[in-house]
Amino acid sequence: MYFTLFVTVIITAVVLVVAAYAIAKLIGPRSYNKLKGEPYECGIPTYGSSWIPVSIGYYLFAILFLMFDIETVFLYPWAVVVQKYGAMAVVSIGFFLLVLVFGLAYAWRKGALEWK
Repeated sequence: MYFTLFVTVIITAVVLVVAAYAIAKLIGPRSYNKLKGEPYECGIPTYGSSWIPVSIGYYLFAILFLMFDIETVFLYPWAVVVQKYGAMAVVSIGFFLLVLVFGLAYAWRKGALEWK
């Protein structure tokens, strides 16, 4: 029974994807010109190379943001089951938060949070 359901779902997915692609090709606009291949940025034509050096500070800031953003994602399931597991859950999340605080202190001390 599960195998039949699985095969039906797979076949339906393939048929829908192929149908959407075919319909888009049949009724989609067809205008090919040189301007379609150029990059578009705010309506202003680009001049020069788009390969410019970017400060590493942007990447460090993004990584720190993701680290603390994902922390909140892990805190939600913990909050759901903390009553069920009791003291062990509190100790485990305390260790998790301690590691994150040490990471934040390290980044702060190294100057990763300063915008230069």
